Amino acid sequence: MSRDPEQSCLIALGANLPIDDQPAEETLRRAAALLPAAGFAGLRLSRIWRTPCFPAGAGPDYANAAAAAVWTGAGGPRAALAALHALEARFGRERRQRWGMRTLDLDLIAFGWAVRPDAGTQTAWRRLPLAEQVRAVPDRPILPHPRLQDRGFVLAPLAEVAPHWRHPLTGDSVAEMLAALPPDALAEMTPLG
Repeated sequence: MSRDPEQSCLIALGANLPIDDQPAEETLRRAAALLPAAGFAGLRLSRIWRTPCFPAGAGPDYANAAAAAVWTGAGGPRAALAALHALEARFGRERRQRWGMRTLDLDLIAFGWAVRPDAGTQTAWRRLPLAEQVRAVPDRPILPHPRLQDRGFVLAPLAEVAPHWRHPLTGDSVAEMLAALPPDALAEMTPLG
């Protein structure tokens, strides 16, 4: 991921609500441009992908992208996540509904090869059934992101910037996780350029 693997970060970017008549993909471009000032250096950004809203008809389609960067700020994963949340707030993000529509979503997918808070907790969240995922909200950061392996809208862009990154617990690379997805996980996803 970088010359300093302990501080390397993988970030997922998403949005499906316009800001000031600007489409969601423009929001992602603007947010990505601000990541270096927020403490994320050496930024590599994927293409922006158009992803259908789930469930179908629940709202506008999403724009998704991924970034690989090195965290240069003080502190570890919590500080990096706080910087991402502060950037979301600048774009009007309000956390009202889990998995709801949003002006900007910045998820810390991985922080080097760190497992937080511990292997047992990360594994439990990674294996959580879908019905419980909707209701349960972790009370602390879980790293790597526990839904990473299930989400085509994260893995397809991530494969453009960090295909060889390996999950520290499963050993699967981003490219392998992407290849293991069922075809419907990538249905109707289209790169925008």
